[in-house]
Amino acid sequence: MPRKPFWEYKTLGQMTVAEWESLCDGCGLCCLVRFEDEDSGEVIPTRVHCKLFDSQACRCTDYAGRKAHVPDCVKLTPYNIERLSWMPLSCAYRRLHEGKTLPDWHPLITGDPESVHKAGVSVRGQTISEEELADPEDALQYAAWDLSVDRGEEPYDD
Repeated sequence: MPRKPFWEYKTLGQMTVAEWESLCDGCGLCCLVRFEDEDSGEVIPTRVHCKLFDSQACRCTDYAGRKAHVPDCVKLTPYNIERLSWMPLSCAYRRLHEGKTLPDWHPLITGDPESVHKAGVSVRGQTISEEELADPEDALQYAAWDLSVDRGEEPYDD
């Protein structure tokens, strides 16, 4: 009898570091600059990415050392995912925490690291670096990403 994949029988807290890291689909949505409305508490994502983000590779250029360069970078753990309501609905960590499954386009399902991009879920090639802005507040003009859409159920087409 085939064994279930680890994400179907382990909690987030039971996963090894390698299993945990493999849940990242490489969409880049968590690397976007966000603003929080002081009155409503609404988090507004932008199309501006962190200075360490490579928008073509959809990866951090210094993942291991990112906190030294970006002190407010949030390290996602099994113990803080609950408090990170700004994470996109399509995020595997969030979905598993909420008792949902991985979407059909997720690289762990397809075996293809490009599937997240082919499915149109990633930010690849659609953002600018925060370093291109004269003033950090200029990022608000790029506020256009709708993370309230659950892209997790969209079918993956090759």
